[in-house]
Amino acid sequence: MASSRDDFIIAIRSAFLKKSTQQKFSLLTLVSASIFVVLLSSLDFRAVRLLKMGINEFIYRSSFVISIPENFIKQTFIDVVEYTTFHKKYKKDKEELNELRSSNISSEIIQYENKELKELINDYVSSSDKILAKIIVDHDSPFLKSIIINKGSKDNIKIGTNVYDQAYLVGRVIEVNYKTSRVLLLSDLNSNVPVTIAPQNIQAIITGSGDNFGQVKYIKDGLSQKFSEKSIVYTSGTGAIFKSGIPIGILKAADKDAENKVYVEFYSDFSQLKYVFAEVVTKKEIQNSDNNSSVDAENKNPMDAKLKILEDEIKIIEDSNSRFKQENENLKSEINDLNNEISKIEGQILSQKNIINQFNIDKQELKFLRLNLIHGHKCRKTFLNTKGYIVGTSDYKDCVLSKE
Repeated sequence: MASSRDDFIIAIRSAFLKKSTQQKFSLLTLVSASIFVVLLSSLDFRAVRLLKMGINEFIYRSSFVISIPENFIKQTFIDVVEYTTFHKKYKKDKEELNELRSSNISSEIIQYENKELKELINDYVSSSDKILAKIIVDHDSPFLKSIIINKGSKDNIKIGTNVYDQAYLVGRVIEVNYKTSRVLLLSDLNSNVPVTIAPQNIQAIITGSGDNFGQVKYIKDGLSQKFSEKSIVYTSGTGAIFKSGIPIGILKAADKDAENKVYVEFYSDFSQLKYVFAEVVTKKEIQNSDNNSSVDAENKNPMDAKLKILEDEIKIIEDSNSRFKQENENLKSEINDLNNEISKIEGQILSQKNIINQFNIDKQELKFLRLNLIHGHKCRKTFLNTKGYIVGTSDYKDCVLSKE
């Protein structure tokens, strides 16, 4: 009995010794193979070069093929984002264009109506023309802000003439000579301009501060709380000193030490003026012909004149409607084209989502197969592992994936 037991122990030891020998032999084989490969790579043989080139080519092409889906998805995402941004910008520009067109048409109608009404009320028609003037003297001091221009009475410049920097008001003429004129700038301490502050529609007066900004004064208590830095200041035309609707500047945030003061930042930099425009206003009397003429009698009739104004307005509105209809047709065709492009892109996005989902499924399957080779025996139900699961079931798959 004892001898049989000893034989069994000896057999087990010999088996372990054989396994250890096999492991040593396998390790020695790997080391030898590694040394052999290193020696071959150090030698410049033609066969070794071709083998290295083939391996590199296979690896490079494999990495390129594998990266194709990722690059395709990334580029598609970038294209979709760019198209979405372009579409939003297009809609915004279209809305702004419609607003500007409606504002332009309304302005044309109002100007035409004002001109007709002035001709009815007065016996003259006023027209204005801007002439270019050069600044020859610039009086810049803490107390005086004025300039001298090279235009005078010979150019129909008069006291009170408005002076502009492009479309922005910079001051008015206070002294006229034959060839020169003095212009008082808005920043002068003696300058006072009636203005309207939009969009709050608040009436106020802008006074000069001796610097490149003005101060809002003479407003009702509490109205200054409604101002914002986006508020625009333009002339109101009160007192008939300045024309109405001339832009001056924007409101500027008040200093912390002067909470009750509101300042205006002028659009023009008065210290950089080189040329300005002086507005020359001329009045042309309406010439009346034979008083016995029936045509003049009809024109003198206020009712007929009003009807003529209304007819002209109707004509303008009809022309505007026809233009709007044509523009609407063009916009509808553009919108249809954009909708077709959107449907195409949505179809591409759907197909790309399907590709991505299939890629994720394949990736999940590869992950399961890799983990199954390593941990499958732990989750497989066998005679010894009764807590395992049958191969192919969802419980078995969850068990293998949870071993990661």
